[in-house]
Amino acid sequence: MLKGIIFSLITGLVGGLVLHFAEYAFFIPIFMHKSNFVPKKPPPLNSMPCKCTPGNIFHDRLADGNVGPKMVVIGAGCFRMGNLQTEKDNELPIHKVSVNSFAMSRYEISFAEYDRFAQKTHRALPDDNNWGRGQRPVINVSWYDANAYTEWLSQETQEVYRLPKESEWEYAARADTDTPFWWGNTIKPNMANCENCGSPWDNKQTAPVGSFAANPFKLFDTVGNVYEWTCSEYEEKYTENEKETRCLSQYNTNALRVIRGGSWYSGIKFVRVSNRYRFLPNHYDYNIGFRIVREVPQNNESWTKLD
Repeated sequence: MLKGIIFSLITGLVGGLVLHFAEYAFFIPIFMHKSNFVPKKPPPLNSMPCKCTPGNIFHDRLADGNVGPKMVVIGAGCFRMGNLQTEKDNELPIHKVSVNSFAMSRYEISFAEYDRFAQKTHRALPDDNNWGRGQRPVINVSWYDANAYTEWLSQETQEVYRLPKESEWEYAARADTDTPFWWGNTIKPNMANCENCGSPWDNKQTAPVGSFAANPFKLFDTVGNVYEWTCSEYEEKYTENEKETRCLSQYNTNALRVIRGGSWYSGIKFVRVSNRYRFLPNHYDYNIGFRIVREVPQNNESWTKLD
């Protein structure tokens, strides 16, 4: 009886192995052939290898396939930060700052870009002051709103987006110059939107992003149009604390945040590259928008991004 049980077990095991082999060696290939089965290929990404070379322009894809803001790589460097004409105390002392490579949005974030985020996250749409939305820079956004946008963009792209540090903002806006404006010492007609800047929008309303020439780092509208939030804490003068080189936590609700760049109604002295102003993070009005930074690999590492 024991021999019979053993024989049955061995027979069953051998039979199972034979059927298993036959299934994978014969039946599955026939089924795949008869059903014209073709393994799915991953969708083409239209990706291009890229180096973190200063001046390279790119954008990341969002989860729904749309593109994020157009970004430009800003190379690492060192510059003298502050007012070289010693006009305002809060722009002093002039000091040397080193900046790592980063990417910055070529334009101020537009209503079209912000509204997509607001609709996806069920946030209230900011008021456009009856000037129109689309490609005008978003306004009436608080520091918290701007920071939330960067957090959403980071989730959508799996990259690190944030607001610029104050030192990064001035470094990028200066673009290797040491004059009050990236093009020289004085305002030139139709180079920016501010009070008496010589544009059709002066002291009236915002201009569509990219309405004027870009600076040597390929950034638009760093002079006037809207003030731009940074992630840095404001100090009345630069100190050894170097707050201009760091981002402040969103949980610090009582600290003033730095805004830069001046706006469409600012006087000429307020749109100089070194000019600084500040607000609490819950402040918003029709003069303030923002642009963003995306962190990039350092040491010129290779990286791949959607074009």
